[in-house]
Amino acid sequence: MESRQITVGDRARTVRIDGPESRHSVLLLPDAGEPADVFDRVCARLHTSDLRTFAVESIDGLDAAGVTAILDELGLPWVNVAGCGAGAVLAWQVCAQGFGRFQSLVVADRGHPATPGADGTVVDASTGPVEVPTTLLVTKNLPRSVADTSGRFVYGEFRVVEVDVTDVATEADHELATEIVLRTSLW
Repeated sequence: MESRQITVGDRARTVRIDGPESRHSVLLLPDAGEPADVFDRVCARLHTSDLRTFAVESIDGLDAAGVTAILDELGLPWVNVAGCGAGAVLAWQVCAQGFGRFQSLVVADRGHPATPGADGTVVDASTGPVEVPTTLLVTKNLPRSVADTSGRFVYGEFRVVEVDVTDVATEADHELATEIVLRTSLW
C-alpha cells in the first residue's frame, strides 16, 4: 500500500492508495474519528474486482473543495465515491458540486444533507442534488423514511439497501464492497 501526503489549505492529508493499476478508481471517505484502517477489508474486496482505492485517512476539517483538491493532486479526473457517516455527508456534498467528475455514489448511514434526519435536523440545506447513480445503505442509525426522502435529491438511478448493522464499514464490509462494485460497472 502506498501513502501520499497531500496539502490542502494549511493541512497535510494522508491518502492510502492500493489496488491494481486500473482506470476504475474509488474514493473512500470514512466517518469522523474512524481509524485509518476502517476500509481495509472493503479495499481488499474491491481490489479483487480490479478497482484501485484511494482512502482518505481522516475527514476532520475537510470540505468539498478540499476533496476536489485531493482528487486534482492525485490526477483523478473521474472517480466513484463512497462514504460512511460524516464521510457520507461529505460525499453527497462533493458529488453535488462536481457534475461530470463522478461516476457513482455509495453512501451509508446518512441521507442527503438537505433532507431532514430522524430528529428533523437538516445538516446542510444548501447542498444541491447529485446527478450520478446513487446507492444509500440504510443502517440501524438511519430510518428508511429518511433514505427514501433523499431520493428526490438524486437525478439518476437511486437504490436503497437495508443492512441490519450499526457500522457498515466494519460490520458489513462485504455488502459495502458489493454495492460499490455494482456501481462501478457500466453494464
